[in-house]
Amino acid sequence: MSNRVRSLNPKDLHAASKAVLSLAAQGSFWVGIDRVSTPAGTCAAGQMYVEYWIPAELQHETPLVMIHGGGGQGLDYLQTADGRPGWAHWFVQQGYAVYVVDRPGHGRSPFHPDLLGAMSPPPTYEFLSNFFSAPAKGPMAWPGSALQTEWPGDGTIGDPALDQFTASAGPSPAMPIVHSLMRKAGGELLDLIGPAILLTHSAGGPCGWVMADERPALVKAIIAIEPLGPPFAQRPNGSLDWGITAAPLTFDPPAASPSEIAREERPASPGCVPCQVQQEPARQLPNLQGYPIVVVTAPASWMAMDNHGTVDFLRQAGASVEHLRLENAGITGNGHAMMLEKNSDSIAALLESWIAENVQ
Repeated sequence: MSNRVRSLNPKDLHAASKAVLSLAAQGSFWVGIDRVSTPAGTCAAGQMYVEYWIPAELQHETPLVMIHGGGGQGLDYLQTADGRPGWAHWFVQQGYAVYVVDRPGHGRSPFHPDLLGAMSPPPTYEFLSNFFSAPAKGPMAWPGSALQTEWPGDGTIGDPALDQFTASAGPSPAMPIVHSLMRKAGGELLDLIGPAILLTHSAGGPCGWVMADERPALVKAIIAIEPLGPPFAQRPNGSLDWGITAAPLTFDPPAASPSEIAREERPASPGCVPCQVQQEPARQLPNLQGYPIVVVTAPASWMAMDNHGTVDFLRQAGASVEHLRLENAGITGNGHAMMLEKNSDSIAALLESWIAENVQ
């Protein structure tokens, strides 16, 4: 049985196109390059691949930088799980310049353990099905997982859409390494392109926080799609020792080590779990202030139970944060990878409305 989810014949693709994608420029470049001496010679390390899409009619001054999640790559924004055009295309068609990255050690940004340290195990069909495409059918089902209706297939092994998603997934370096590399590479990217809106997903969320901490004057807004959390969480690939990142952030008063950040547990509202925040008086995050932030949460995702913790942490640290739950905006049925699902265009339109209302 073919693992294709639609015809890739050029005539069929042309006939299925709903809108013309007219570009003034499209290309790629690398940032964050370090030269590292090894027994074999001098190698490039820590580099990040960036692909740009500039519309023929540039209608918005501020570009979007799209930062993918853990084990993923930039193509998460280039197409959906069933092969339709992704968020990058949608925003270009609305007149936005878009920069799509492959985070260091992911996708087209090469991973070698001699340069980036040990890699995580490869993602499995079982893991991705249990957490992304068919959570209600697996052993890890959580309250709300049965609400997912927008995955373009049945989400279990044998689903062509799951084949495409799994084929794109790969291992990851340890979180502290990735966050430190993203501080350097992301800062260089913003220096090159100027002020931008950061659109992050999942494990890419902390990468947005460290980029903004590095170049706060070059961030116009952050759209965090289900950012990795909750604060201070421990994960197999590392711990969020600095609250929302594994790499240091700029706190005021300064904190020389994570042990200086005192914590307490905040009770949760019904349907959510208790999460940790700072003890009061809380240290501030001055470089995450002065621009709007929105955390976007899907109703069928496991993060529906703990995304509020990241929102609470950011607000406590002085950031201006909105928590946008899709069901409250009339959008239902989505899981964690909402940009890959059947109603992805409706969510993109919701995000664009938020940009229009909040970004100057």
